[in-house]
Amino acid sequence: MNDQYEIRAIAPSTLKELRVRDDAGNAPRPVTEDGAGGNPLRCCLGRSRPGERLALVSYAPLRRWARETAAEPGPYNEVGPVFIHPDDCGGWAGGAFPDSLRGTRRVLRAYSADGSILGGRLIDAEGTGAELTIEQGLAELYGNPLVAAVHVRAVEFGCFLVETRRRP
Repeated sequence: MNDQYEIRAIAPSTLKELRVRDDAGNAPRPVTEDGAGGNPLRCCLGRSRPGERLALVSYAPLRRWARETAAEPGPYNEVGPVFIHPDDCGGWAGGAFPDSLRGTRRVLRAYSADGSILGGRLIDAEGTGAELTIEQGLAELYGNPLVAAVHVRAVEFGCFLVETRRRP
């Protein structure tokens, strides 16, 4: 556990809504994981298994955050695809950054309390000179007292992986 921020899976109440209608207004797309599995799941912050049933939904993380905090993300309000379990899976138990969401290349995007983007940080475990861990990158960004939330995304697809929020 970190004193500066908490790691948050998609909230159970939001998952319940997304399993009916996603943030783009569509019904969830059923997917059966083929091959080796390994898709990141935003409900429990785990990875999919071969043959597992999933739901692919559009999710707007800043829009959802803004509803809770009265922020106004404006042009930063993005909607993108995420995988979730089609039924309640019990969610994420909390704790340290989940190993299942680590990867060789991640980008951290920092947002202020009003929903403006404040900057970002590339995490590149492949050795391009930006060899920070995710935890080091988060600590660096949360060192700015204006940072209220940081989103972790995959570089290759730009997919939202997980939200972190400053602890009160």
